[in-house]
Amino acid sequence: MRRLDRYIIERVAGGWLIVILLLASVFSLQTFLEELDNIGRGHYHLLSALAFVALTLPERLVQLVPVTALLGTLVGLGTLASGGELVAMQATGVSARRVGWAVLKAGAVLVVIALALAQYVAPPLDQIAQTRRTLEISAASDLRTAHAFWSRDGTRFLNVRDIRHDRIPAGIDLYEFDAEGRLRTFTHAGRADVFNRHRWMLIGVVRKTFSGRGVTVEHIPRMPWRSFLRVQQMDLLILPIPSLSLTDLFEYVRYLKAHGQNADRYELALWNKLAIPLATTAMILVAIPFLFGPLRSVSAGLRITLGGTVGLAFYLISQISGYLGLLLGLNPAVTALAPGTLLLAIGLWALRRVR
Repeated sequence: MRRLDRYIIERVAGGWLIVILLLASVFSLQTFLEELDNIGRGHYHLLSALAFVALTLPERLVQLVPVTALLGTLVGLGTLASGGELVAMQATGVSARRVGWAVLKAGAVLVVIALALAQYVAPPLDQIAQTRRTLEISAASDLRTAHAFWSRDGTRFLNVRDIRHDRIPAGIDLYEFDAEGRLRTFTHAGRADVFNRHRWMLIGVVRKTFSGRGVTVEHIPRMPWRSFLRVQQMDLLILPIPSLSLTDLFEYVRYLKAHGQNADRYELALWNKLAIPLATTAMILVAIPFLFGPLRSVSAGLRITLGGTVGLAFYLISQISGYLGLLLGLNPAVTALAPGTLLLAIGLWALRRVR
């Protein structure tokens, strides 16, 4: 049986590889076409667009894992069905469930790879891509490193020494000079709660005012500050949600809840990533009846078309469920896991009906 499992896994893994290469090419091309509108803006050029597409590829691969599991399983097992090998397996007493179990073992490896990409590979590469893209399009003089940010507006300077979880500015220094270049005020804050581009709440503030009479020092627990950052600068300082790793999302959600802020959007993004194993398992189980049930006699093209329809329907339902949950104030974990759970139940039900 181990040899049979290995043979099935090799065929299915080959199907996954074919599908992921095809889907990655299609969606990368789509991303590149979208970036064509930005070519010529600032210092953004053709090579910049190609680099952006390449750096954001791991994030696309993570999102494509469930659909890849479905279509790749159809392709891999479809080759066995076309050659009559599945019929031969059944004749020797190998059930559809036994084949499904072999595919699920391979699926576990696929899930581990996807989660590793989502945690360690995709976020840093996506952050580099977003940062380079914003800087080149805006041709700004702002500077963002891995843990710091500098920006200038006339005689005002902002330095953020640390960016916790890529969303929380900390170690903030504000410098304001007069027309002669003399320092008028220096403000330091431990961190800031960012409500929008203009509205910040500085926490743990020490404010120094310089004048001819000396230096005045104020200690202020909380101080509102109207930020001078533009949209492009905010995009550079606070990276988009897809650029966050699983641990950063978890810590940021915990931070928002601890400070009484709404964390539903970020919690939904976290659960969407954590739902990948569930969705991948469900997709594999749904694919099995396509090869052993009434559809085993149809052409491979029709099976792929039907599988693609299922994958598209699952994606749309997942998106609708997530946005509807945000509108209705439902638990993000429930709205993220519900589509995968429903599909898993359908897959188990269909598998039980297959001989």
